[in-house]
Amino acid sequence: MGLFVVRHQHASERCPAQDPDKGATLLNYLSRPHARQCGLQIHGEAVVQGEHTFYLIVEAADEAGLRRFMQPFEMAGRVDIYPASTCARVVASGGCAAPLPSVGVEPSLDPEEACQDAIDAGLVVHRAHPLNCETAIPALIGGVVMPNARFYVRNHFQIPDLDGASFRLAVGGRVERPATLGMRDLQNMRSQTLVVTLECAGNGRALFDPAVPGEKWQFGAASTAEWTGVPLVEVLDRVGVPTSGRHVVFRGADVGLVEGRRESIRFERSLSIDDARDPDVLLAYAMNGEPLPKLHGYPLRLIVPRWYAVASVKWLTHVEIVEQPFTGHYQSEKYWYEWERDDGTVREPVGLLNVRALITEPEPNAAVQSGVLTIRGVAWSGAAPIARVDVCLGDGAWQPARLVGERHRHSWQWWELITHVDRAGVTMLRARATDLAGRVQPEKAEWNRLGYGNNGIQRIPIRIL
Repeated sequence: MGLFVVRHQHASERCPAQDPDKGATLLNYLSRPHARQCGLQIHGEAVVQGEHTFYLIVEAADEAGLRRFMQPFEMAGRVDIYPASTCARVVASGGCAAPLPSVGVEPSLDPEEACQDAIDAGLVVHRAHPLNCETAIPALIGGVVMPNARFYVRNHFQIPDLDGASFRLAVGGRVERPATLGMRDLQNMRSQTLVVTLECAGNGRALFDPAVPGEKWQFGAASTAEWTGVPLVEVLDRVGVPTSGRHVVFRGADVGLVEGRRESIRFERSLSIDDARDPDVLLAYAMNGEPLPKLHGYPLRLIVPRWYAVASVKWLTHVEIVEQPFTGHYQSEKYWYEWERDDGTVREPVGLLNVRALITEPEPNAAVQSGVLTIRGVAWSGAAPIARVDVCLGDGAWQPARLVGERHRHSWQWWELITHVDRAGVTMLRARATDLAGRVQPEKAEWNRLGYGNNGIQRIPIRIL
């Protein structure tokens, strides 16, 4: 099916709407049910007021069939038909005249449909292909977990469209009993459910000055979900890992080209065997009580609590135990902090989540009445649960917020402060998190070349009335 724009023009003396009977016939002919009977789907219609011109947005198998449908209108005037596209398709293609990007030989989701679904869900799109979207801050309000459709989306390549029935996870390398596991095999093993916050390592990148390359995330490349799956250690024990197996490589089905290489690569990351044996690392097949959505790794993904989400490989197809440290593109060339210090460049791999707090209420630039003011938000850290959150209004002192509910090991912590404001005008709100490991959120994160881990304190201006 293709998308078309139809324009019909007629002379004023031939306007069918002037005759009640012809007008009713026109409405019935253009009705959605009649169009469907003719093999068409009308998505929209509009009449230019006073100009005897109307437009249709129609989905049809071909232009010839659409022109046959429009034949009655050619008797009254002119009919022009234009092959069309959606805004999502044009942006995903990189221009009005560009073809839709090739998705390669692997089955993949249609970039246009994936992008449109994200837009319809209220996500903030940063890139249409590969699709990258962040959660709007107002969507964070009120829930322990983020609904699947509003969970932020991070992709480096095309989005695989895998068949769960034929899916197999290959586990091999330096193991005693290589295994190939289907979804039924995994679902019959001991399962575990954890509520885990995932955050893109580039969250907050747009706030670095000077600017750095990469997706310009604000604060919404973080979300929380309930994940269900098999503890990875169960699979490692099943295949048997000898002492020579020191690292575990995880390979996804997503594939594409990267700068500086002629051949396509798959997305791959690794963990040390000790990190991989953490009992809370999951091979997840469910998200918020439903099968994993295709955007989030269906049918199987890795979930590594407390680490930046680059470690939680989606569309997982291979687990390989190796002896030497893994040096793939996304392990050795990307996802490293690079700081310029007095004695040269210092490098450190991206690992645990930095401690940070976000203000979800009130929204930036909100107008609030003087008097009682309620400030709410979330906070999280990879090193330890949140110990405290302090809030500052303008140039006042830091005030301790109340943590809502029990402290969480792997997911964000809700907090709130009910305070009082009297002075009218614009004031700045800030929230600062501290975790039980003693890490304190900095006023400003240290700049690094690839823009990772920006947990500088958020600043929210509000206007007191």
